[in-house]
This record gives sequence, C-alpha cells and structure tokens, in this order.
Amino acid sequence: MGSGALQIVGLFVGGIGMIGTFAVTGMPQWRVSAFIETNIIVFETIWEGLWMHCIRQANIRMQCKVYDSVLALSPDLQASRGLMCAGSVLSFLAFMVAIIGMKCMRCTQSSWQAKGYIILTAGLLFILSGVVELIPVCWVANTIISDFYNPVVNVAQKRELGEALYLGWVAAVCLIAAGAIFCCFCHCCEKTRSYGYSAPTHYPTHHEHLHRKMESSYSKSQYV
Repeated sequence: MGSGALQIVGLFVGGIGMIGTFAVTGMPQWRVSAFIETNIIVFETIWEGLWMHCIRQANIRMQCKVYDSVLALSPDLQASRGLMCAGSVLSFLAFMVAIIGMKCMRCTQSSWQAKGYIILTAGLLFILSGVVELIPVCWVANTIISDFYNPVVNVAQKRELGEALYLGWVAAVCLIAAGAIFCCFCHCCEKTRSYGYSAPTHYPTHHEHLHRKMESSYSKSQYV
C-alpha cells in the first residue's frame, strides 16, 4: 500500500513537471522589457520567447510575431530552443514509462526484476529531463542579469526575468523530485525482493535428530 502511494505521488509530481515543461517551451515570457532610467514607456510591454516575440499595449491589445529565422535569436535562446524541446520529449517519455511500470502493480516473482528496471528507467529519465531543462533556464537568466548590470548595453535593450523562467525552475525541480522518488522506490523494491525470497535456514528438530540417531544405530546392527 505504501509503495503504491509512493508511485502515485511520483507520477503526480512528474506530471506537473511535464506539463510545466510544455508550458515553458511555448510561453513568450522568457525576457520582459525593463522600465528603468529613461525607458518610461510603461504602456507597452515587450515579451521575448523561444518561438515568438510579443508587444502588449496597456493590457488591452497584444501582437505576437514568430521569428523569421533561428539566426535572429541570440545564442542562448537558440540553444534553449533545442534543449527545451529535448527536455519536453524526455519528460513525456519518463511519464509514459512510469505509467507502464505502475500498470504491473501485481507482479509475479519472475517479473519483479523487470518492474524494478522499468521504474528505475522512469526515474532516470525524469532526472535527466529536469537537468536538461535547468540548463537553458539558468543560462538565459544569467544572460539577462549580466546584460542588466552591464553599462555597455543600451537601456532599451535591457530585459528582466520573465514568468517562464520562474515556471521553468519549478518544473525542473518537480521532474528531479519525481525521478528521486522513483529511484528510491526501485531501491526499496530490490531490498524487499531480496529479503522476501531468501530461503530460511532449516534447523533439525529434536524428533528429527532422534530419528536419524535410530537409523544410524539400525544400520550398524545390520553389520553384526
């Protein structure tokens, strides 16, 4: 019962991380315009994402345009596009493998080892997808912070951290947590299986010992 609840918790947390990864990949709020110094045009907000950039005017009208070319993006956003797509695929695969592992809750002795391998694979995929997602999110955040405090960069080109980055950190933590849960479950299953199927040591009882002694005495009398 406890192991089943642990699997459900891991699958739920991993599902949240997977959905968050999909949302972060498509959201345009990776870079948000900063209103500092002489840049006081507050009625217009600029969003820059992996696939498009948007201009929102006075919370009423918003226009978005897909990038004409990948080369128009900065190097960090170019790499982030590929890494986030890879992270999305890995998180989806991890979620599906975890579901397959949970479907064989009632396993025979011969399938316990296969079940452990499936759960371990799901856990490793969840951890890998979380790490892959952390790389672009942290990379873009570091670039934004570096440009913000760089006096050489024009004020109009400075950006702030968008909502997609914060959501990306949360999703990555959920994926890594789900992977840790499944790996811990696999370790507990291996211990339970090794303890449950070890043959108990048989000690002879007093009656068996007396019976063997009588048989030995009879065998000696036959030679007399």
